[in-house]
Amino acid sequence: MESTQIIQQFMRMRSDVNQLAEKINQLELELREHTLVVDTIEPLDPSRRCYRMIGDVLVERTVGETIPAVKSNRDGIAQLIKNLNEQLAQRQRIMNEFQTKYKIRISNQSDRAAPAQAQKSTGVLA
Repeated sequence: MESTQIIQQFMRMRSDVNQLAEKINQLELELREHTLVVDTIEPLDPSRRCYRMIGDVLVERTVGETIPAVKSNRDGIAQLIKNLNEQLAQRQRIMNEFQTKYKIRISNQSDRAAPAQAQKSTGVLA
């Protein structure tokens, strides 16, 4: 394989890993929101009226009807996060093996910033 192809493939792998990690973060936020909703409405009277957003439509329901649906969504999101975390670990492992196989080194911004910060130091302690 040509070096530019290797680099491009590695960059695609890295991009996929980053996108998957971002998706997991988004789903974790949704999971927290669902948990907050359940914790908030669970102690309420089950016959009390509440509103739930389904798609782009706000629907009037009772607390008793809403809690099972929100819990079901929450559990589905938690399962999806678990599956995506497994996929992420697998993709990271594959990417790391690829990186090791082709001896790819990544220069971090922090590596470049360290010498610049050392030059800016005045040597005065405050």
